[in-house]
Amino acid sequence: MKTKLITAALAGIMAAAPALADLTFASLSYRTGPYAANGIPFADGYADYLTLLNERDGGIGGVPINLLECETGYNTEKGVECYESTKGEGVLAYAPLSTGITYQLIPKVTADGIALHTGGYGRTSAKNGEVFRNVFNFPANYWDGASVGIKHLLDINGGDISGKKIALVYHNSAYGKEPIRTLEELSKKHGYELSLLPVDHPGQEQKSQWLQIRRERPDYVLMWGWGVMNQVAIQEAVNIRFPMENFIGVWWSGSENDVMAAGAKANGYKALTFHNVGNNFPIFDDIQKHVVDTGKAAGAGDQIGTVLYNRGMYNAMLLTEAVKTAQAMTGNMDISQAEMIKGMEALEMTEDKMAALGLPGFGPSFSVSCQNHGGDGMVAVSQWDANAGTWSLISDYQQSDMSVLQPLIDADSSAFASENNITPNCN
Repeated sequence: MKTKLITAALAGIMAAAPALADLTFASLSYRTGPYAANGIPFADGYADYLTLLNERDGGIGGVPINLLECETGYNTEKGVECYESTKGEGVLAYAPLSTGITYQLIPKVTADGIALHTGGYGRTSAKNGEVFRNVFNFPANYWDGASVGIKHLLDINGGDISGKKIALVYHNSAYGKEPIRTLEELSKKHGYELSLLPVDHPGQEQKSQWLQIRRERPDYVLMWGWGVMNQVAIQEAVNIRFPMENFIGVWWSGSENDVMAAGAKANGYKALTFHNVGNNFPIFDDIQKHVVDTGKAAGAGDQIGTVLYNRGMYNAMLLTEAVKTAQAMTGNMDISQAEMIKGMEALEMTEDKMAALGLPGFGPSFSVSCQNHGGDGMVAVSQWDANAGTWSLISDYQQSDMSVLQPLIDADSSAFASENNITPNCN
């Protein structure tokens, strides 16, 4: 696989070069900037999986894969520039890895007929495929995460959290604000008290928020953080002796990078996840053999099995399975952008399929449809073992509370449709 590394400044020049393969994906990565430590392993996992398919299988259905990796620095404006500079290359699907970039790209991909895959991030109501025809957020979204986080608290409290105090520490951005509405609605249902504590980018200053937590003594803290914000928050929690087992991060606050700085005192910290953890899966032997050992890895090859590497790989795998679905549906190996969308809408991930891919038990089974672009919203809880230096799942995948979430999805997507003169439909 020939990966093109495109910076926003040079994208217009470099993107003019002819595509060297027929199945093109675009990864809007950030290997620089304040969130690089977390952006790099995700981008490596994403790229390495596509390289594996090229090196081991000759691509997908005999058609090679081309990856356009475009540096954004987690900057929304640069993300938009990257999109505009590469959209003419026949990209089948974009992975923006940023909720802010996602919001800006939704109208653009809709106008251009290109798929946008925001696996585990982005605009939650894009689950409604009748409105957001080009946007997919399978296998789970932020409202799923918030719901299952509350389900976990219900599970460990005998089904009753009425009167409990729950604080949300969140990145003060579109990303961090995503779970607020859900948590507010769930508080009405379950009777807990919710407090909101925003943390400004990049998240190094949190003293006042944790002083407030020490003063108000919430029973539990949920966190929607990213990058250095997570490390600082966990250290601040240690400083005020907040119990780690009562501190739960979303999946972007649950990597090795987030906990290791606090050492043994981070033991017991929890994080939500929509996929499994660790390196005990056959696929990693293939990546080592065909990608790392041959010098074709996107990075140093030392991130295999880490949470964010696994997530990048998983996101790439889901898209390539959508390609296979589209190829089978159409009989075309070199599929079009419109056919890619149809393949994503028909995607079905089963345990048998994942096992055949070398990923047994790696993620929940789910299916996508024209009406449902978000999958089944299955989320598990993981926990950090500081002594072993490993994450492990401590729960099964659980279904989010759709009795609360579906009305929110309907209302938000309906408002978007009205604002943008969209007639919801599935043709």
